[in-house]
Amino acid sequence: MAIDIQQFQKNQPKKAQDEGPKKLTQEQLASADQKKTLEEERIYRRGTIAVRDLIAPVSFQINPDFLRLGGKFVRTLFIVTYPRYVNIGWGSPIINYNGTIDIGMFFYPIPAEAILKQLKDKVGILEAQIISDNEKGAPRDPIQETALRDVEQLRDDLTQGIEHFFHFAFYITIYADDKEELDRRSNEIESIFGSKLIYTKRGFYQSEQGFNSTLPIGNDELMITFNMSTSPIASSFPFISSDLTSDTGILYGINRHNNSLILFDRFSLQNANAVVFATSGAGKSYTVKLEILRSLMMGSDVIVIDPEMEYRTLSDAVGGTYVNVSLASESKINPFDLPRAIGEGTSVEDILRSAVITIKGLLRIMIGQPMGSKGARGFTPAEDSTLDRAILEAYAKKDITPDLPSLKGVEYPIMQDLQEILEGMDGAGDLVDRLRKYTEGTFSGLLNSPTTVQMNNQLVIFSVRDLEDELRPMAIYTIVNYIWNVVRSVRKKRLLTIDEAWWLMQHEDSAKFIFALVKRARKYYLGVTTITQDVNDFLQSAYGQAIVTNSSLQMLMKQSPAGIDVVAKTFNLTQSERYLLLEASVGEGIFFAGSKHAAVKVVASYTEDQLITTNPEQLLEIERARKEFEDSFGGKQENK
Repeated sequence: MAIDIQQFQKNQPKKAQDEGPKKLTQEQLASADQKKTLEEERIYRRGTIAVRDLIAPVSFQINPDFLRLGGKFVRTLFIVTYPRYVNIGWGSPIINYNGTIDIGMFFYPIPAEAILKQLKDKVGILEAQIISDNEKGAPRDPIQETALRDVEQLRDDLTQGIEHFFHFAFYITIYADDKEELDRRSNEIESIFGSKLIYTKRGFYQSEQGFNSTLPIGNDELMITFNMSTSPIASSFPFISSDLTSDTGILYGINRHNNSLILFDRFSLQNANAVVFATSGAGKSYTVKLEILRSLMMGSDVIVIDPEMEYRTLSDAVGGTYVNVSLASESKINPFDLPRAIGEGTSVEDILRSAVITIKGLLRIMIGQPMGSKGARGFTPAEDSTLDRAILEAYAKKDITPDLPSLKGVEYPIMQDLQEILEGMDGAGDLVDRLRKYTEGTFSGLLNSPTTVQMNNQLVIFSVRDLEDELRPMAIYTIVNYIWNVVRSVRKKRLLTIDEAWWLMQHEDSAKFIFALVKRARKYYLGVTTITQDVNDFLQSAYGQAIVTNSSLQMLMKQSPAGIDVVAKTFNLTQSERYLLLEASVGEGIFFAGSKHAAVKVVASYTEDQLITTNPEQLLEIERARKEFEDSFGGKQENK
């Protein structure tokens, strides 16, 4: 069969030519459509916000041993060696570290066959060395013998499947607001590890890799590992929270981290003082009343300063003494009272000197002239000197002098005696006029009488609800001074609760007095609890800050957004703890006890709740039920 080659070659290109343009046109159309789609997608994406845009820092600066992420300074530490034995929960101090940290752990399983071969060689080396030492008559080496036993035990466990082998990496990233704080926190964490014979190093020229290794993306860019078997690795797991359970003390609530009970004895701490900060309605009074009720059952004496008559039901239920301090009340406290007894090494002269200082502090609140600083009141140097002499003469008028051997059976002066002394002194006319309001005028029924109050009950409550706002600071000051005199007279286990303590923080003298009381309370077996809802007023005072510093027990409950910054700075709260306090429900907060702290939920039994509740709706329901019971009981008695 003859084939026309030219015709075939002529037809072939034509066919290809016919099909070629048609195929290229389709590819071009598809490519153009794809480019158009991608361009539209790019334009759309440019106006959207991704998650990485929200979490990414505004800037990223890499330094040899730390990073700067926006305004934060970041450093990563890694563990390079462990001791022969680590306890379960060895990481608890780090996991509960009072600062912002990220922890990264990486576990790389190793085949048992590879490890067994290495261990077999290691056993041979150790045995050969031990035999060689014995033949030479060298003394036994406990380190080599211990290592041999450990290797043999690990070989047995790996062979039986009891243990598995891993490369284990442990990284910690520390965050701080400045370089000095970063160095301080790094040293603290290194010291914590060093106390457990665990040694760490700082990532040098690997800052970025260290930071990336602790991000929640599972990338180990450092790859610094340590050989470890299953048992010690299990002790590294971070299933740990602060445990505040002890064998003695009372129940404060439930640990929200692990649902364990928070049982604690505040007298086991460095001091037994406590502060409670919360907004109105957050449950601070409820929490404190629950502590009082349970402390009474443990044998402690309790004294309360009640500004709103919230403790009356509790007092009636336990048979306490309820003292209502007001202008018309028969319950009086004399600010000139002295301690009932003098301890060893304390003279009457020292007691008198302290009393003069205390009374002058009260008089500044009562009749002092306003000074430059906010809320401050005082006297001129001449007035101060005059009052100093007048107070001593008022005591001398009752035969109380510095050379008196004992205060037993003495009669104390009252405010009227001070006024009479001042009337006989030159240049004291203005002081007399200002003082007369409290001896002869409107307020004469408060501080111008001998003391009629008795504190011989396990629970004593002083109510100042019926006092005018102007009189409350001086009344609370006088009550606290009287309580302090009783505490110094007889040393026993006591709790003093000062509700709405911000009343006293308004005046420098009363704030100074409370601070001195808190500082000295431990020596007299006293624990002082200060409660306030005006956190800013309290913490912005120098004495308020000092009271917090001298209180080993601290309870923070729900806070307002306006006050959370001051609270977070004072208590060094992490960001998550700030959110916890802002969003806490009633009865929830953070419980600090010494160096430990945990999220707490206060719980009470039904009977306790009925005695200590401050919910107006619940109180009305209780009152209604009581009235129905009394009416029903009375009707039955009449019918009978």
